[in-house]
Order: sequence, then structure tokens, then C-alpha cells
Amino acid sequence: MLLLALTAGGCTGSLFQTKAMPPTMYLLSAGGTSPLSASVPAAGAAPAAALSADLAVLKPRVRAGLDTDRIAAVYPDRRLDYFADSRWSGPLDEVIQDLVVQVFHSRAGMRNVSGDASAFASAYWLEITVTDFEAEYREAGGATTVRVHLQARIGSSAERRIIARFEADAEQPAGENRMTGIVAAYNQAANAALAQLAANSVAALASDAAGATR
Repeated sequence: MLLLALTAGGCTGSLFQTKAMPPTMYLLSAGGTSPLSASVPAAGAAPAAALSADLAVLKPRVRAGLDTDRIAAVYPDRRLDYFADSRWSGPLDEVIQDLVVQVFHSRAGMRNVSGDASAFASAYWLEITVTDFEAEYREAGGATTVRVHLQARIGSSAERRIIARFEADAEQPAGENRMTGIVAAYNQAANAALAQLAANSVAALASDAAGATR
């Protein structure tokens, strides 16, 4: 019995050890990509004129299959898969929410933009549904194109009404068929789509404020 116990104890350590490398984590950001080691600048945009409004960005809804921290790829037969050994910095809903706040801070010119967990009460809210956020291989062995498609609605917290609904769509070919190039294309497509949302949100809120003062 003592011999068996010592043998089992000696085996236990090797059973739970692995030499596999941990996955590389990629961070999306407003205006650039930071994949642990590199930053890919993107064309910036000047902030919009200041808008006296507070906006809460709700946790986005994410289409099934994309609701993960894994980086999605879609092949010509519409098969959904994920890039090996690569991850986003968190679940996609959290990543998108954080990116929306960044983009709106830099481009929307609002008084305050925060996540829905903020302690500050906001007069308006923005809800986003992520329907596409994947790298597409449209031909076998072909180049990669990242597609981002978002549906959004913006509403008034006090009056509990929807002010506007809009969509944003962006595509960005990857400069190279490697993860750094693919993630850079993800970042550019996401920023382009969110810039559309920011512009539409500002227009909707400005129109609503103008209507309230009439």
C-alpha cells in the first residue's frame, strides 16, 4: 500500500503539468491594435462638437458562436471555427463595450460616456447587438476579410422611449494572412463601424435635444 501511494504521488505531478504555450491575447483599442507586442495606428477623426448629454453603453448582445473570447473565422462553406492559440482580452461583449466607450469618448464629444455599471446616472442609453464579428475566408486558400455588423438603438432613460435605431457595417481586408494582420483588420473594421454608430448617436441626441427645447 505504501509503495502504491508513493507511485501515485509521483505520477500526480506529471498528470497536471503541460508544456503547451498559453494563448496570445489581443487587445482592441480606439485608433490602434495592441497584440502584446505591436501597435497598428489607424486613421483618427477629430472629436465632434461638445454635446451636453450623458450616455450609458449597455453590455452588448452577441450572436451565438461569437459570445466567447475566441477569435472567430468563417470559411466558404459557412463553417464557423476559431483561430488556434489566440484570444481576445476578454469575452466579446466586454471587449466591444469597452471599445464603444473609448470610441465615443474620442469622437462623439459627449459630456460623459460610461459602461452600464457606472455609478453615474445617464439620461440616455445605447444598446448594441453584434451580428457579425468574424474573419471571412470567402475562397478556399484566399485572403481574409474581417466583417463587423452592428445593430443599435438609443433611448431616453427618464421617458423610457427609443429615440433612434440604426445599423453599422464595415469590412477590412487583412494586410497579411497572419494573426497580427488579421487582428489589425479587426481593429480597423470595428473602429469604422463604431465611428458610424457615434455619428448616428450624436445626430439622434442632438435632434432629441432640439425637439425638447421647442
